[in-house]
Amino acid sequence: MDKYLIVGLGNPGTEYAETRHNTGFMVLDAFAKASNIVFEDKRYGYVAETSIKGRKVILLKPTTYMNLSGNAVRYWLNKENIEQSRLLVISDDVALPLGQFRLKGNGSNGGHNGLGHIQQLIGQNYPRLRMGIGNDYPQGQQIQWVLGRYSDEQLQTLQPAIDVAVDIIRSFVLAGIDITMNQYNKVGKGKG
Repeated sequence: MDKYLIVGLGNPGTEYAETRHNTGFMVLDAFAKASNIVFEDKRYGYVAETSIKGRKVILLKPTTYMNLSGNAVRYWLNKENIEQSRLLVISDDVALPLGQFRLKGNGSNGGHNGLGHIQQLIGQNYPRLRMGIGNDYPQGQQIQWVLGRYSDEQLQTLQPAIDVAVDIIRSFVLAGIDITMNQYNKVGKGKG
């Protein structure tokens, strides 16, 4: 059976819930809700499993904290014997406006600590979905911004992108990265 590992990056604990840095967790929560599955606390993360048309899909929200996300990703790739091409990592991105997203087959970590640690451990050749969180913060305030909570208004702007991200996960599993990028990256640029 083909297996896929879908990783949403974030930090564990209620103090980080609904923060911009936990956008990856929020996408996986939405996918799990839509799929009627629940996460269990397992090694290095909260894990949920489902299948899409005979393909096994493992959702992972690492509990290693952002800067050590690679430990969880590497462990679950190895444990489940999943190829890196069937790994999709979902992260927040200050370089993209809120509500926009970008799907890539590989690339640099863009200064993101979670992606940086994954890259240290497995290289940069894996698909990733970067969810825009905007960068409307004063110079030197990036940490406060990414660890800050979304306002209700911001969540309304973000929600459509989360809904599309759920569709992207399904498409990635069924159609692969190239077709999914072609189909969704135009949508992800948003208006403006």
